[in-house]
Amino acid sequence: MKSKILIFFLIGFILYLIDIGFNNNDDNKSIYISDQEIKSLISAWKSQVGRIPNDDEVSRIINNLVEEEILYREALLLGLDEDDRIIKRRLAQKISFLKQESLPNKPSRKELNSFFKINIDKYYVEPVYSFTHLFFSSDNNSQSRSQIAFNQLPNDILSIKSDPFFLGKNFADINLKEIENEFGNNFNTHFKESNLNKWSGPYQSSFGHHIIFINDYRAGFYPSLDVVIDKVELDLLAEKKEKAIKSFIDEIKSEYTVIINPNLRIE
Repeated sequence: MKSKILIFFLIGFILYLIDIGFNNNDDNKSIYISDQEIKSLISAWKSQVGRIPNDDEVSRIINNLVEEEILYREALLLGLDEDDRIIKRRLAQKISFLKQESLPNKPSRKELNSFFKINIDKYYVEPVYSFTHLFFSSDNNSQSRSQIAFNQLPNDILSIKSDPFFLGKNFADINLKEIENEFGNNFNTHFKESNLNKWSGPYQSSFGHHIIFINDYRAGFYPSLDVVIDKVELDLLAEKKEKAIKSFIDEIKSEYTVIINPNLRIE
């Protein structure tokens, strides 16, 4: 039944094209829709809806494609594509994808290993700290209060009245960059000089003063290729795609002449 609907639709569409041909001498009025294009649209519809379209839905899918193509061509005839940054960007993206499709999808182990060695620093795993802290807000005389509290440690910790910190009291497996993002004011520099399992401080952050207790530390390390191979493969493919586009542009760039107003003033 579905094939019959398609046949009737295509016959009707052919008659429509013939009518256009008699009433318009423009050869650009022919619209060819390939089997693959129809199958692709039906497959996309099935993925979205979760079932195979019926005969009426197939007809609407094809009709929507035809109408879209007609509107697209009429827009081109009116020059609506000119000076449109969105259209230009989209077309530039499409030709970029075409150039990237020619690249092999799966790099060899040798390529991955070579890329990994060259970019080894990119995969370095930063050292991480786990710690707790006592916080003293800058709104409430933080410097003197934190110093008095530090002098009471470690024996009188229960009697110390610190302030609540909006990010919490305990932090686990956090690296120095993350610590700086959370606390600011170069707060992370104090961790390199603090001892494990010992109270240290007071140290100033963007919010006040803190006394910290580092209870765990894991040194940074360079992982083996097997541990990060998926990320290495993605990074290598991304670099290849970028180089392919750059090579294509460099190849044809000399064919173009760029004209810019030399008297243009940007204020």
